[in-house]
Amino acid sequence: MNRILITGANGFIGQSLCRYLIKKNKFVRGVVRDKLSIKNSDNIQYVSVGDINFKTNWMYLLSDIDCIIHCAGKTHSLAKKNIISDESYKSVNIDGTKQLAIKAAEAGVKRMIFLSSIKVNGENTDGLKLNEIDGTQHKFFFTHTDEPAPKDIYGLSKWNAEKELWKVSAKTNLKVNILRLPLVYGAGVKGNLNRLLRLVHLGIPLPFGLIKNNRSMIALDNLIDLINRCIDHPDAVGKTFLVSDGDDLSTPQLIKLMASYMGRSASLFPVPISFLKAFGYFFNKSEEINKLVGSLRVDNSFTCKILNWSPQINVSEGIKRMVQSEKF
Repeated sequence: MNRILITGANGFIGQSLCRYLIKKNKFVRGVVRDKLSIKNSDNIQYVSVGDINFKTNWMYLLSDIDCIIHCAGKTHSLAKKNIISDESYKSVNIDGTKQLAIKAAEAGVKRMIFLSSIKVNGENTDGLKLNEIDGTQHKFFFTHTDEPAPKDIYGLSKWNAEKELWKVSAKTNLKVNILRLPLVYGAGVKGNLNRLLRLVHLGIPLPFGLIKNNRSMIALDNLIDLINRCIDHPDAVGKTFLVSDGDDLSTPQLIKLMASYMGRSASLFPVPISFLKAFGYFFNKSEEINKLVGSLRVDNSFTCKILNWSPQINVSEGIKRMVQSEKF
């Protein structure tokens, strides 16, 4: 498939994906909220649609498209604390995705790749899992066969969006492929990881010396390569893939890798995990602290097997590229 439409084309993932596919001699139409925020490109056809929701006008944008890669959405980093229901998540992540799929099917688009979240599976993989066959215990991780168990409004909205896509696919010729993403890192990363990068660069001592967690991530370069594989792979159709680099890092290991590529030593000191969690609770930072101290492991073996894919770079190289791209 050679004619690709990418939503969220000016986002962290979307920008790199557009550039990558142009180099692969694909036609790329990049959907953005506002073209004024985009630098002109002779190779990428940018179009502005405003907010993506059930009212979005997709007329004239889909009829010549083979595949849609839906990167846009309301992200968990913008989530409001202590809110049970938020209509904006429904409007953007659920209704907007459903509307895009319906219009894509009507226009004859062959395939739609949806970037979902590992938060559909749950918030963490702390603890042990019992092997039902021999009774042994082993470290837990999310797999593609797990029942979804979203815990917040963002994860729930992504799960409901997935279900709407499968409904549309079942009634039309639109083929759907879903990727559930853990933390994506790379050049231009924002949010909590960018803040951690800058703390490490400043050499500020960090109270994470006692943390012994394991977290799966995926390098932006690996994710882009995987998405490209899904565009044409016949066995990607109708499946949900959990993705990662295949290497898990603890928070101290991540910080030490960052520091090493900055040419310095990490400054870590021991603070009990219970103290860190108490700090998070009292200062309304529980989500951030839980990510730093908790585990979230992803089994990507099904993805690698079905797509005959393996990560192009390891986590060490991915961290190196991210650090070297930053302008501190």
